[in-house]
Amino acid sequence: MAKNRKAVKGKNNTVTIVSAVVIALVVGLYFGVAVIPAVKDSSTEERVSRKGNDMSGRISEAKARVEQEPGSAALWAKLGDLYFDSGQHYEAIDAYKASLAIEPENSHVLTDLGVMYRRTDRPKLAVECFDKAIEASADNYTPYFNKGIVLYYDLHDKDAAIKSWQQLLDRNPDARTPSGKPLRQMIQELS
Repeated sequence: MAKNRKAVKGKNNTVTIVSAVVIALVVGLYFGVAVIPAVKDSSTEERVSRKGNDMSGRISEAKARVEQEPGSAALWAKLGDLYFDSGQHYEAIDAYKASLAIEPENSHVLTDLGVMYRRTDRPKLAVECFDKAIEASADNYTPYFNKGIVLYYDLHDKDAAIKSWQQLLDRNPDARTPSGKPLRQMIQELS
């Protein structure tokens, strides 16, 4: 009989511990869902505000440097990148064009210009930029991928998109999408 009491007592302790853990999880979940997002939201706004202020300062500095050295393709490209990162697409386009006027064969700048044309709803100009980027440097794989995206999603030319992606795979068989998915898998899914 004493043995049975110990067994029952052991079960009660286990039930009590499990109940306490479940209650703690529920309380933690409640406070995690109800309280933490409010904290995150306020800090996120503050962080975005600081980032915006920081970006404005960085853009101002880059503009000042471009004014001092207007013949520097690299400085124009840097200014374009800052505009790109801050969502100022038209300003980025102007800065990238200024960079390309000095150094027309810069594959990376041509690629970024193509992205800006896409974001301003000019997919044909985007494809032209990606083609020029590919011509300038076949080793820059990004324009192949981006060209395929614009062809597939914006110009609805599935065959041309797959051809562009296949050209990338011919150069880099292990190519992956920005999310890390193998490009071959993406092509299969979209075919």
